This record gives sequence, structure tokens and C-alpha cells, in this order.
Amino acid sequence: MSQIEYAAAQGAAGVEMQQVTKAFGELVVLNKLDLEVDAGEVVVIIGPSGSGKTTILRVVMTLERIDDGYIKVGERQLYHEEKNGELVRASEKHIRSVRSDISMVFQHFNLFPHMSARENVMLAPIKVKGLTEDEAAEKAKALLDRVGLGDKLDHRPAELSGGQKQRVAIARSLAMEPRVMLFDEVTSALDPELVGEVLNVLRDLAAEGDMTMMLVTHEMGFASEMADRVLMFDKGRVLEQGPPDKIFRDPDHERTKSFLRAVLSH
Repeated sequence: MSQIEYAAAQGAAGVEMQQVTKAFGELVVLNKLDLEVDAGEVVVIIGPSGSGKTTILRVVMTLERIDDGYIKVGERQLYHEEKNGELVRASEKHIRSVRSDISMVFQHFNLFPHMSARENVMLAPIKVKGLTEDEAAEKAKALLDRVGLGDKLDHRPAELSGGQKQRVAIARSLAMEPRVMLFDEVTSALDPELVGEVLNVLRDLAAEGDMTMMLVTHEMGFASEMADRVLMFDKGRVLEQGPPDKIFRDPDHERTKSFLRAVLSH
């Protein structure tokens, strides 16, 4: 069984974007974007600030709505549904149903400050999935153990380091049992010495191979180590893509070369 077949069997879902356009006023951020991510694939998106990298994740998470095009998650359209043999704009109910397969981890954690680590992880499974408090508490403990925070269950965010907060945020996303996980610059708000503990958790998740992962990151060493494929994004489009060795060692485009020189010199 291939990695993709295994991932699909474990419940991972691919993501397909067809001619996706997103503009903010006059600024076109995604320009008729075509992109396919296989079930279980780990795709890292790199590129300059303002190139649209984060917007890719935000439209998959439905935090921003697309202006045109189609997005599929697994076998289901995200923003459209079939009625009378035609694809029409989806209802909010349909969008929520498809979105339940997706989780996103943000740059700035977004934890509830008045709740403990365990309570932050418990909240969505109770509210969205209908788990009892006991079921959610047991699940939260297992997930916090998984990210190395089994001894911080009752700590509030103010009592945790940045790296610990981000690991709680990852556990919270995992609690929704997503088929697709999105990561937006999850180490960029951390002190350098705390970055490694978060990257280790992401390495473990990628190695398990039972989720599709799309990551926007400036950690090039990490990207080269764990990505199945790297996308160089610029001006709303994929400029080039390929295995990490190809993109980082022998890119085709001068724009990619200049971007990597600038990033790797810091």
C-alpha cells in the first residue's frame, strides 16, 4: 500500500483548488490558482510576504470566502454543492459540514486565557462534536500527552511558554479529528529557543501519515526535511513546485533563487 493509499484509508483527505481567485479590493491575492494536494501529503508553501501564502490556508478554512473557482476537500466541494445535477453555491450548512474535516493552527495561538490547557482542548469537542465533559477531558489529556504537555493540564496560557501555548493549540486542533490540518507560520511568534519543541511535534504528526498537512513557514531547514513537496508562491500563483531537494538546491526560477538567498542569509 502506498503512502497516499494508506493515508486515505486512515481518513486523510486531499485538497483540490481549481481556478481559485480571491481579491481584496483591487489587490488580487489568489489569481486563478490551480493546486492539488494528495491525501496524506505534507505540502510546504514558501514565498515572499504578501504573495498570498496565508490566503491559501484561509480560504480552505473558510475564514475568507473565494471570489471565483472551486475547492474540494476529499470528494466534497467546499463552496458548492450539487443540486439537480448542477453545481450551485453551497449553503452555510454544507460549508460547515465540509469544514468540520479541516483544522487550522495559527501564528498567535488564539487560546482562551481564562481556561486551562485541558479546557481549551475540550471546548470544541463538547460544543461541536457533542462529547460529554468526561469524554472530552479524557481525549484532551491523551492529546496533551501526545504533544508533551501531560504535566500542564491545569495550567492557563499565562503560565505557559510560547512553545507550550502553540503545542496546546496543536492539541486543540487535533481534538477535532481533522482530515486536513493547516499551519500558518506556527513558529514565527516564538523565541528561537522554543521553535524546536513545536517543530518536533509537527515532525511526529507528519511521520504518522494519517492527515493531509499544508504548512506556510519560513523555517526552510524544517521544510526541506519534512515536506513531500514545496510550493514557491509569488503574486497569487505557484511559481514552481517540486521535492524539497529540487526547490532548495536547484530551483528553476530566478525569483525562487533570489527569495531563498534572502531568507537563508538571515
